[in-house]
Amino acid sequence: MARRYDSHTTTFSPEGRLYQVEYAMEAISHAGAAVGVRTDHGVVLAAEKKILSKLLETGTSSEKMHKLDDHLGVAVAGINSDANILINSARLTAQRYLMTYQEPVPMEQLVQTLCDQKQGYTQYGGLRPFGVSFLFGGWDKNCGFQLYQSDPSGNYAGWMATAIGANATAAQAILKTEYKEGMTLLEAKQLATKVLKQTMDSTKLEAEKVEMSEVGWVNAETKENVEYRVLQTKVLKQ
Repeated sequence: MARRYDSHTTTFSPEGRLYQVEYAMEAISHAGAAVGVRTDHGVVLAAEKKILSKLLETGTSSEKMHKLDDHLGVAVAGINSDANILINSARLTAQRYLMTYQEPVPMEQLVQTLCDQKQGYTQYGGLRPFGVSFLFGGWDKNCGFQLYQSDPSGNYAGWMATAIGANATAAQAILKTEYKEGMTLLEAKQLATKVLKQTMDSTKLEAEKVEMSEVGWVNAETKENVEYRVLQTKVLKQ
C-alpha cells in the first residue's frame, strides 16, 4: 500500500501519512548522534563524528557544529550537504536582521524562519525534503538561553535536553533520568559526553570522534556578553 503513495511528497496516504517525510526522518536515525543540554548558564551541543575510514584525511573545520551568529550555534544530524544549504540561509537571515534592526535576531524567530523553508520542501511537487535535523542552542535578551530541535517536516520544539540521530530514543531515556534543574555548564558537558558514550556504536569514546560546542557567557560573573565556542580536541581529552 505504501508504494502507491510514497513517490510524491505532496500525496497523503489513506492513513494521513507523508511517506517521503517519514523516509527523511528514517535517514536521520542512521546518522551520527547529536545531543543538546540547556542550563541557566549556557547551552552545550555535542555530536558523534563518524570516521568512515582510517585512510580518510579529516578536515580542520567542524562537520557537525556550525556557528550561525555570535549568540547562536547548531548541531547537525543527517546529510551534511543538505545542512549546508539551510545553514547558509540561516546566516543570511541573521545578518539581514542585524543590519535592519541593529540587534541580534531573536532565536525562535530564526528557527521558525528556517523551519518554514524546510516545510516548503514537503508541500510542492518536484522537491524532496531536506534529510537533516538540527539542534539549535543560543541566547537572546527575551528568553535567555534556549535549545530547539527541528526535523525534516518543518516542526520544531523547545527542550531542556534532547538528542537526534542514531539511538536517539536511548539517548533521550538517559537524559530524562540524568538531567537536573540548576546544572552547571561543566555538568552539562559531562552529561552530554556520558550520553554519547552509551549510545555510540564504538566501545571506546575517543576525543577525535566527538565534536562539542557551547553558547555561554564571556564572563560568567558580569553576564554581559554571550559567545559561541567550539571546544578543541585537546580540551575534550581532559
